[in-house]
Amino acid sequence: MSTDTEKHRALLGALRDAQGKGDGSFERTVTDAFEHIFEHLGRLNDHVSLGGPDGGDPHLKPGESPTLR
Repeated sequence: MSTDTEKHRALLGALRDAQGKGDGSFERTVTDAFEHIFEHLGRLNDHVSLGGPDGGDPHLKPGESPTLR
């Protein structure tokens, strides 16, 4: 099983366990889950965006020379 799948199951379990406790654990768990979601979105954006992670020039294609831009 992938580490990511294990993380997802752990986050879901923690959310279930923390529901209704009233001790702030649910809020902390939701924050952890959203941080993980934002990591996924960041990786997805880097993978599909035309620019680099900082919004700069597009990634070079294999064999592409940066001087041709």
